[in-house]
Amino acid sequence: MYDLFSYLSGNPYPGRGILLGCSADGRRAVIAYFIMGRSENSRNRVFEITEDGIRTKAFDESRMTDPSLIIYHPVRVVDGTTIVTNGDQTDTVADAFRSGGSWVRALRTREFEPDGPNYTPRISGMVRPDGSYRLAILKSADGDPACCRRFFYEYDAPIAGQGHFISTYQTDGDPLPSFEGEPRTVELGDETAAALADRLWNSLNADNKVSLFVRTIDLTTGQTDTAIKNKHQGE
Repeated sequence: MYDLFSYLSGNPYPGRGILLGCSADGRRAVIAYFIMGRSENSRNRVFEITEDGIRTKAFDESRMTDPSLIIYHPVRVVDGTTIVTNGDQTDTVADAFRSGGSWVRALRTREFEPDGPNYTPRISGMVRPDGSYRLAILKSADGDPACCRRFFYEYDAPIAGQGHFISTYQTDGDPLPSFEGEPRTVELGDETAAALADRLWNSLNADNKVSLFVRTIDLTTGQTDTAIKNKHQGE
């Protein structure tokens, strides 16, 4: 089991990351999503609360040069199920759920991002009201865009004090190396959303971190506790 905070603090550029799991007391689902950036365009963003989740938004609209791939809704909630992804596949999955479709079939219609030579993986997660969760990564074949490799991971019962983390990249590089292997199993505590957000935020590279979203969901009542960090708004 990984110490997520040490894992992140030793990695200058995991890119975008998703954490799903269950608090140590077994009472709350835990969700976290962060974005990082190396370019001015990628760094010029904040998370903003919406009616059904969050969206990315330009901090300074005058400096936004290309909104494709960086402006989207990372989190949406459909009938109690929370969807979190690193791109507009959030909407692909949400639309599928609303029409009676499935997670896997929805993501089979998508592939990695068209940003060669990186071909950034699309990472996605979902959490059901009972705390069960899934993760997925869609990535190129070792940098070859001729083939998309789709990996799906299903966790049918939450385990108290345990979560799983996946990111777009292994670390910094040129081109950026895609995440490899299964989602990392990590230890979770009993922190509030704000306390967990503080620890995660402090673990991310100071130059590259952009925004962070953390939410806990009470598995009995459905009550949520949410924290957001935006570098452009005073952390």
